Amino acid sequence: MDLEQIMTMLGLSDLQFALAVIGLLILISVAIVNVKYARARRKAKDSDISTDDRFSREPSFGQGFAEAEDRAEPSFGDAGFSTPAVPESFSIDPRIDCVITLRFDESISGAEILEEINAWNDVPATSTARWMCEGLNADVDAAEDWETLRSEATYSELQLAIQLASRRGPIGVLELSDFCSRAQALAETLGSQIDMPSVNTMLESAKELDAMAAESDIQLSINVLFDEETPGANFDALMRKRGFRLSRNGRAYEFFSNGALIFTSAEIDPNAPVKQLTLLLEVPLVSHDERAFERMLGEGIEIAQSAHGRLVDDNGINLTEAAVISIRQHLDGLYANLERGGVSAGSSTASRLFS
Repeated sequence: MDLEQIMTMLGLSDLQFALAVIGLLILISVAIVNVKYARARRKAKDSDISTDDRFSREPSFGQGFAEAEDRAEPSFGDAGFSTPAVPESFSIDPRIDCVITLRFDESISGAEILEEINAWNDVPATSTARWMCEGLNADVDAAEDWETLRSEATYSELQLAIQLASRRGPIGVLELSDFCSRAQALAETLGSQIDMPSVNTMLESAKELDAMAAESDIQLSINVLFDEETPGANFDALMRKRGFRLSRNGRAYEFFSNGALIFTSAEIDPNAPVKQLTLLLEVPLVSHDERAFERMLGEGIEIAQSAHGRLVDDNGINLTEAAVISIRQHLDGLYANLERGGVSAGSSTASRLFS
């Protein structure tokens, strides 16, 4: 009996059958995680590791969870972009995260939560996505606020979150199911109520977020073609005079404003004369207020005039005023699209999404 006959006998549509399969996968994942979690708990209790040693470490959720203190933004190496990531602290953001909330009938100590979380180290994660955890401080002498878990504090609620999309694409069903299973296991262990969106709802949100990001993930370039090759030393002096800094690898130049990276150059061989300079701007990573394109265009014009060059497009054709106007109009649309999606260009949320 084939699959279509089974579906016909059960009176299920394609969508209903798919949802049933996903539900079954989630149940199986929960069972597997609970078994592994129970083994990890028994192993932890049998070991000689003291509770104090566990509390001295920040919470780690294995391969899938980000350490609480290590909240540096991921680099863009996998995406093939040269712009380096700037370490920046950030918090859970429901606009790009799947958020699960655990509520306690009575406040619970951070030490107890951390002990349970640290016991997950022996349970392999199926996801490489960033997982986060925050607690709602319930101490009388502290302002009630979400914060990184501390063993000495007490909490009335707990939030677990996983990012729904990045430049690698939307989160997958197995990754999301594993995240939900772990959250359910933790809720059962801590005896808390759990507020969890459906997997299907989050998968749809991930697809919509990824589609919005794909439309706005634009890298603009301006090319300066020199009439004659410029010696490396002369070119370096010109770039430094214009306020550029040499990158750490010594092969690109970076332009900063108010301490933040605005645009960069493509890599250049430092041991060879320079025939062409390409300036690069990653639109979603720079605030609209910085007027990054206008400033990059201005630098390109100044460099071209100083070193006897001309601005050209990617095909080597002289850049016209009409082309510049078209780029500006397109940029306005990109910034507006990001605002509608709740992810402002240059924000911490944008840095996470376009990573």
